Amino acid sequence: MKNYTKYRPGYFPVGPEYMDWTNRDHIEKAPRWCSVDLRDGNQALIVPMSLEEKVEFFQYLVKLGFKEIEVGFPAASETEYQLLRKLIEDDLIPDDVTVQVLTQSRRHIIRKTFDSLIGAKKAVVHLYNSVSVAQREQVFHKDKEAIKKIAVDGAEMIKKYASKYDGTEFSFEYSPESFTGTEMDYAAEVCNAVIDVWEPTPENKVIINLPGTVEMSMPHVYASQIEYMCKHLHNRENLIISLHPHNDRGTAVADTELGLLAGGDRVEGTLFGNGERTGNVDVVTVAMNMYTHGVDPELDFTNMPEVVETYEKFTDLKVHPRQPYGGQLVFAAFSGSHQDAIAKGMKYRLNNDPARWTVPYLPIDPNDVGREYEADVIRINSQSGKGGIAYILEQNFGYNIPPAMREEIGYMVKDISDKSHKELSPLEVYKAFAKEYVNRFDPIDITDAVFERASDYKANDGMIASIKVRMYDKVYELEALGNGRLDAVSNALKKSPYTFNYNFITYSEHALSGDSHSKAASYICIEDPEGKTFWGVGTHEDIILASVNALVSALNRMNRKDHFLE
Repeated sequence: MKNYTKYRPGYFPVGPEYMDWTNRDHIEKAPRWCSVDLRDGNQALIVPMSLEEKVEFFQYLVKLGFKEIEVGFPAASETEYQLLRKLIEDDLIPDDVTVQVLTQSRRHIIRKTFDSLIGAKKAVVHLYNSVSVAQREQVFHKDKEAIKKIAVDGAEMIKKYASKYDGTEFSFEYSPESFTGTEMDYAAEVCNAVIDVWEPTPENKVIINLPGTVEMSMPHVYASQIEYMCKHLHNRENLIISLHPHNDRGTAVADTELGLLAGGDRVEGTLFGNGERTGNVDVVTVAMNMYTHGVDPELDFTNMPEVVETYEKFTDLKVHPRQPYGGQLVFAAFSGSHQDAIAKGMKYRLNNDPARWTVPYLPIDPNDVGREYEADVIRINSQSGKGGIAYILEQNFGYNIPPAMREEIGYMVKDISDKSHKELSPLEVYKAFAKEYVNRFDPIDITDAVFERASDYKANDGMIASIKVRMYDKVYELEALGNGRLDAVSNALKKSPYTFNYNFITYSEHALSGDSHSKAASYICIEDPEGKTFWGVGTHEDIILASVNALVSALNRMNRKDHFLE
């Protein structure tokens, strides 16, 4: 990488007096949003959208809550010109939505731009020209005065044409393109020249858009540049400072957030950051970041799967699985420690403070964006832990696995994933669990059990169990006394021709759901003479029979000839 020596910073930092924004620690309200998906986003596609697709996408952007939408460069593209005409003539622009169009500072382009807007109720006419050192020297071969004149001439033409088109409420926007590569005093000089032509008022404010056409600096530099402009622009109270960061350095979101702290009022961006080169700022991420701080973003991302599906449909691009908020895996936890913390956090929130969200590892509640805990949060593979696997079984199938049993199940499930080299679905996890532990009736199966209280035993606390049991294809009828039903069944089994040598370690039970007709689940752990433990799980509509099934399951898992001797 020796070629690093040919690179030098191409931006123009400002002094520490333009860092008041550092005293603010979060964004307090949503900015004005302007979607440029139909302009910058469409321009970046290998196959641009058709007219029909643009109309449908426009309507979806409106559904999401965008009140300003840049629909294109009507003088440069027939499709974009026709889009304006269709939106206007078919009355597809809601009264509270403003369309925005882009134009260069050239008379015939400006004229056609205004022609495309005939009949629109409201419109933003967006003028731009490049002002950076590189553009002045290498592309236009013009000095500062000549470049400023391009901006002023365009501003004057736009003001003149707007006065001739009745029936439309026009707003004006100016972008010093390549702002981040421009001397700040000169950028302010050009913008002020345009502002002086347009003469903004409280009723008709002017938008000054400060684009990071190419990201050149760390985000704090861009923020200080925004603050510099806010303090040096004429008529600031009647301006709307707009941010338009690109993502060349991968910090467009940070540029935008710090730029808003520094005085920005408005953001131009695209869904998931689609745009030329490395893209525009991702509006979804910026908006959802505000949401995590308790700020209403004023855009509707409550159905994020639909947003992703729609975006992919129109752009033919894929949202990365780790894309913040929208990616398929952004809420997924495979790590065992993460899964355990999430599961415990969910339970803590439910029992302590359900009105607040503080769950470890999850900055937002997946349900808020249309995602499901069961499908999206705890994902099971060979890296998973006992807590996550227990969470899957509880959330999806109602089994509240005893803590002492979780490690054993965890190792079993992880081993299956490791050997199959794949993620396991919740259903696959359940099937493995059920096959190994639940209602195992071979080679031992109690097919009938009748209980009777033993009135002369321990002050009426005893129970007599009469059972019919199949063992190794032979059926036995056995009866025994115990201090409870389960103890009585265990004592009856020990009267069979086989030797059962075990001790009870633990027992627990619960209903599988809140339904009064639901099954019960019982968990039993027994220990053999060598100290090895065996778990069994039983289910049945009757909680007593569920416990019997759990004992039988544990015995069948312990099934070894040296335990069962005839």
